[in-house]
Amino acid sequence: MLNMKVVSWALATTSLVSFLVCVAYGLAVPESLHMHEFLEQVLPGFEWLTWQSFFVGLIESFLYGAYAGIVYVPIYNFFKRRWDTP
Repeated sequence: MLNMKVVSWALATTSLVSFLVCVAYGLAVPESLHMHEFLEQVLPGFEWLTWQSFFVGLIESFLYGAYAGIVYVPIYNFFKRRWDTP
């Protein structure tokens, strides 16, 4: 059985770190290699790159990861209880 708190925090932190890596990559490479269009589509309110939108992206990335954990854990635990062999 998975612990919802642990999985949600792990996914939220992973999403946040992934966002930071994407932004750092975007700052390090030429504009033709940026993924800012993808980030702008996936993260409402995010625009490349202002301080306000950077923090919006951080918060949204974290919340998306937490949401994934909150949805995934009960589904996983349901099927584990149902099909797990003792």
